[in-house]
Amino acid sequence: MSSVILSSPFSNSSIPAHPVLVPNSPAAGTRVVPGPRPGGGRLIELPRGVMPGSRLELRPDPARVPSGVREMDALAGGLPRGALTEIFGPASSGRTSLLLAALAEATQRQEVCALVDVGDAFNPESAVFAGADLKRLLWVRTGCPGARKLRSQMQSTCSPTDHHKNWSACLEQALKTTDLLLQSGGFGMVIVDLADVPPQAARRIPLTSWFRFRRAVENTPTVLLVMEQEPYAKTCASLVLKMNAIKMNMFTAQPASVLAHHPPVNFTNHIPAHAQIFRGLPVQAEVVHARTQRKPSRSVTAVFDTRATWTA
Repeated sequence: MSSVILSSPFSNSSIPAHPVLVPNSPAAGTRVVPGPRPGGGRLIELPRGVMPGSRLELRPDPARVPSGVREMDALAGGLPRGALTEIFGPASSGRTSLLLAALAEATQRQEVCALVDVGDAFNPESAVFAGADLKRLLWVRTGCPGARKLRSQMQSTCSPTDHHKNWSACLEQALKTTDLLLQSGGFGMVIVDLADVPPQAARRIPLTSWFRFRRAVENTPTVLLVMEQEPYAKTCASLVLKMNAIKMNMFTAQPASVLAHHPPVNFTNHIPAHAQIFRGLPVQAEVVHARTQRKPSRSVTAVFDTRATWTA
């Protein structure tokens, strides 16, 4: 069977032609140029404005800002502006610590931030301890004050239909709020905390909502950060980070004034449990997806320590 060979229309410019094999019948608006080719093929020039795939450039890397954790910045290069970033993992995997670190870093840059708190889990005292400026934070509790009760009901004998109906109302309010925040603009960072929403309810978020968020945040200086138990945005996310806890860090009891400088002491069985103080939790982060980078052949991870907050 004979074939048709396409040639670039930029023959008079400095751009070299790139022949491409296509079916015999030429497309409308193309010009057939006879020429000797193996198999009796015909030479067709591409319409003006059509770029050969071999000359397509990679998507430009967006501007990035520090996440507040040096190890995370070394791993992922920071949080991309004008893009959606997902951070997911189980409970006690360091999600909240990373959220507070990113929030503190953004407010210290004198940026105004917004937090859509779906699970009613945000603790202002922990945010202040992490270095966040609450005067530059818009804390939106999405009309779901009974979120803690809903979480406990997920383990009760209530029907799954009732659970999904209750969480659907909370999620609908959260999605509308996020859309309004992104459309209004002016925020350096918008955080949507879905970490306490059960996965069976969060999976029902339409993919069109994630596409709308991605389009709304494009070409803006806003960092859209979503905290979850599982990744839900699929290809709409420019950066996806997976968090996991490694082990607990236990240390011997010391006065609060020297806790920050106390050297680690290995846990041994002869030390009673009441003499142990929980000081931190080492966690591991992994880049699952990065739109501007190729996925490495082996897993690339970073390990850092979270720090417990103590109050008087």
